[in-house]
Formats: sequence, C-alpha cells, structure tokens
Amino acid sequence: MAFEERLEAHRVDLTGYCYRMLACAAEAEDAVQETLFRAWKNADRFDERKAGLRTWLHRIATNVCLDMTRSVQRRALAMDLGPSSPAGAYLGAPLGAAAFVQPIPDRLVLPVDGDPAELAAGRETIRLAFVAALQVLPPRQRAVLILREVLCWTTEEVAGLLDSTPAAVNSALQRARATLSARTRGSGEVDEDLLERYVKAFTTYDVDGLVALLHEDATMSMPPFAWWLSGREAIRAALLGAGGACADDRLVRTAANGSPAFAQYRDGKAFGLVVIDLRDGLITNTTTYLEPSLFPLFGLPMTPGPLSRM
Repeated sequence: MAFEERLEAHRVDLTGYCYRMLACAAEAEDAVQETLFRAWKNADRFDERKAGLRTWLHRIATNVCLDMTRSVQRRALAMDLGPSSPAGAYLGAPLGAAAFVQPIPDRLVLPVDGDPAELAAGRETIRLAFVAALQVLPPRQRAVLILREVLCWTTEEVAGLLDSTPAAVNSALQRARATLSARTRGSGEVDEDLLERYVKAFTTYDVDGLVALLHEDATMSMPPFAWWLSGREAIRAALLGAGGACADDRLVRTAANGSPAFAQYRDGKAFGLVVIDLRDGLITNTTTYLEPSLFPLFGLPMTPGPLSRM
C-alpha cells in the first residue's frame, strides 16, 4: 500500500480526535489536512521501529491542535454562556458561529462498521454536551483525557506522545475526570417511536404533543444566539408565544454528534439543523443551529425533496 493510502486510512480516526479537541468540524478537517500534509512531507523521518503510524500521526495532530487552540476562543453551548432566558425574552444579537460548539456528521468521525459496543461508546464521546465539557479543560489536559479515556491509549503511550511523564499524565487525567464528571450525563437509546411523534407534533405545531415528549428539566437553544430555555414549562410558554412559526416546516432525518438530528426547512429553504438528546425515553435537549451553511457538510440539499416518511 502506498504511503499516501496508509495516511488516508487514518482520516476518520484523526478527524474524531481533532474534533473533540477543537469542537468544530471545519477546524477539525483543517487540522487533519495539516497533519496529513506534515506526515507526507516528513515521510522520510518516520521510523516504524520507534512508533507505529497511528501514534506518529496523533503526535503530529496533537501539536497541530495545540497550536490552533492558542489562536481561537473556547467554544461552548449556550447553557455555558449565561443563565437561562424567560419565555418570550428577546433573542439578543447573534454571537457568531465561533462562540459555539459546532455539530459534525457521524460519518466523519465514526467508522462505517465496527463493533456495536465500540460504536455506542464512540457516539457518547462526540455528544454536544461531552464535547462542550472537553473545551473547559486546558488543551493539554484535554488531549490527555481524549487519548486515555476515548482512544484507550496507555499512560506510557500518552506520556511519550506529549513528551511528559506517566506521573504527570495521571495527574492531568485525574483533574480532567473530576471536571467532566460534574458536567456530563449519558444519553439513552434512540427511540424511533419517540422521534416519529416528535416530527408529527413539530410539523403540525402541536405544542402539547411536543411538551409531552420533554423531560421536566429539558433545555432548548438556538445558536448563534446565547438565548436558551430551561424546563418544560418555559419551553411550552415560548412555543405558545411563537404564534405557530414552525407550523408548516419540514423535517428531514440525519445524524449529528452521535445523536438523532433533523434538517429543518422553512418556506422551501434550508433553515436550521436540529440536534436532539434523549434520556429515559424523553427529549432532554434540542439545539437548533440556525446556520443553513451547515447543510452541505451533512450532505443535505438546500431545498427539500418530495415528501416521504422519516
């Protein structure tokens, strides 16, 4: 196999790593491209007797990502930027996409096939909440946690990659675990019947039907605005006050960040990408990215096709 082909075989793995580090699909793809370019340019320095190709590529990718984190702001979810808004509150000025954790298609960061248990674990580590929690960590601590907990590298391997010591790696991992444990909760199985009911209630603007699908502590946000709602009753009040704005919108199923997602079309045009988190058979969070520019990344058309079942 040619060296270029060997490099390309690691693209999905590297993209997943860089996305967790940077929380943005476009920046992750840029980081991977730079990683593969540096690897190709320095192919004569690669010695497989000292380290495998995957290890070498992740060393390069780590350096690329650490360089990139020095020049960009920390990305977050709306819930990390301030208190929840009351129903009916003004959305405020958009902050811009750079302020927020950006979604990514599953296909770019998860293997097409593989062990079902490993795929399930992989999905958990690209959830929006998990990726947002990672951004709270200092970049090197973030790299340690991803390499040890997500990619299952040994302490010695991580220490070698970061030119550190096993003791320092273990210390960083302990601090990272403590930070994340207070911020993340696991997601539940995808309930197709629940999603069918969500689509029906959403597209007919059945507010009571939508609210019945929500956890009592559900949240709703709409990047690029910092505005967000907390709690079933606040969401109900906001939906009732919106005057049926979504009544004739179309939803088309896709997948983002290991979660079910929908392309939302309004007036025959791309409107937003809705990412849904589930737990205990109910919806815990809906994040609607009001950024039609995301549609090509997800292979979605800018105008909806003929009506069909989900």
